[in-house]
Amino acid sequence: MNSICFNGKILPADEPVLLVSNRGYRYGDGLFETMKVSTGRILLEGYHFERLFSGLLLLKFDIPGLFTKEKLRQQILQLCKKNGCEELGRVRLSVFRGNGGLYDEDKALQYVIESWSLNESANKFNDNGLVIDVYPDAEKSSDKFSNLKSANFLPYSMAAQYAKENKLNDCLVLNNSGGVADSTIANLFIIKEGVVITPGLEEGCVDGVMRRHLLTQLHSAGMETTKASVTVSDIRKADEVFLTNAINGIRWVRQFKDREYGNSQTIEIYRKLIQTISN
Repeated sequence: MNSICFNGKILPADEPVLLVSNRGYRYGDGLFETMKVSTGRILLEGYHFERLFSGLLLLKFDIPGLFTKEKLRQQILQLCKKNGCEELGRVRLSVFRGNGGLYDEDKALQYVIESWSLNESANKFNDNGLVIDVYPDAEKSSDKFSNLKSANFLPYSMAAQYAKENKLNDCLVLNNSGGVADSTIANLFIIKEGVVITPGLEEGCVDGVMRRHLLTQLHSAGMETTKASVTVSDIRKADEVFLTNAINGIRWVRQFKDREYGNSQTIEIYRKLIQTISN
């Protein structure tokens, strides 16, 4: 049986720890990070903790002195070792603001760390390619909270349900201007005439750590990149399409609606800039 870490204490994963008045449960009042652990280290650790703490400040959390990246790193790796997944594992760190109603005074920061083993496929390129489409029933707002990994995940949850019902591997979520924000669990990239394009943060996408890493690496490699609005029409006209997240790195999209794509440029980017992260 797996264990969890709740507010710094290791507990059995099958025992309840949250009250029904938890504000994360009631209102989605919190953030989370999904991290990949490989050979006893957190990949892209700096980006993860920077995003987490900047998000907590934006949401006006009262951050206790002992809630530090050093302490969290120690607890994450300790939990992974206990759960036997320090060689290759997935970690979810959830942070939420206390218990009670919207105007109650108990707003003490609480957190849960979970970890699970990952299949070796998480370190491999997806040769079969993804089949994706657009989720038609929700639009994501583009405001100062849109780039957060928020516990308020309803549009993505419903888009994932739609993908499952329609035998898709993932779904894109549009913003309220009709452009693409991101997918249920990833950021979108397209390649057109050698230029790598991804929706800018102003388009409402989550500020993904793998997105950020890849943009930095592409720039260092001298490849042309653009952060801009991406429409459904742009995706249809693209030469290649791929999705990025912290667990899988890059996942090649084989089909979007009735359009199919190759992967020669995507796999080259994966091999040169992503595959080496876990080594």
